[in-house]
Amino acid sequence: MNDDPRPGHGPAAREVDRPASEEGRLERAIGTQVRRIRQAAGQTLAEMAVRTGISKPMLSKIENAQTSCSLTTLARLADALDVPVTTFFRDADAPREAVFTPAGAGARIVQRGTRVGHDYTLLGALRGPHKRMEAHLVTLTERSEQFPLFQHPGTELLYMLEGEMVYGHGDASYTMRPGDALQLDGEGAHGPRDLVRLPIRFLSVVAYGDVRSAD
Repeated sequence: MNDDPRPGHGPAAREVDRPASEEGRLERAIGTQVRRIRQAAGQTLAEMAVRTGISKPMLSKIENAQTSCSLTTLARLADALDVPVTTFFRDADAPREAVFTPAGAGARIVQRGTRVGHDYTLLGALRGPHKRMEAHLVTLTERSEQFPLFQHPGTELLYMLEGEMVYGHGDASYTMRPGDALQLDGEGAHGPRDLVRLPIRFLSVVAYGDVRSAD
């Protein structure tokens, strides 16, 4: 259920129509980019119409892929939005990656902590030209005197599945139980501080944004 009262937020704001046929794919790519850039700039269709000299109904048709743009129209849109014309063609032909990992088929990752009952299973990673996202299922089965600390670029989301632990981030500590979630800046040192009730299982998802993966 989406309880976010702000317009344009939550799952409903991310819903799109089902993909159409290959026909009109370029128009859909252009329309999507025009709408995205216009909204990011805080412009309404009416304001955009004034700046471009293109009628509001025509702009609506462009954004909804109901018409094909001439190069002249694209140039006027680019000038009004202060972007290169090539921006409108971004991702027009790019394949969309998905990674499916069947139950029990994730790769076991050996890293600090693995030898003391800390098990990391890689559920999938979206990389492409940039290292974008990794998801791990973390299982902690033994208490230890020392816990590993982690530090990395990007943002991490922890979602507690089983057990109870105290998780640290910087100077702060959070008691996590099943259903609890913690989102944190990966640049701050973080890791388990106390394993209160074993076994412990939690999902760790790291989003790296535009940070390039190491060669």
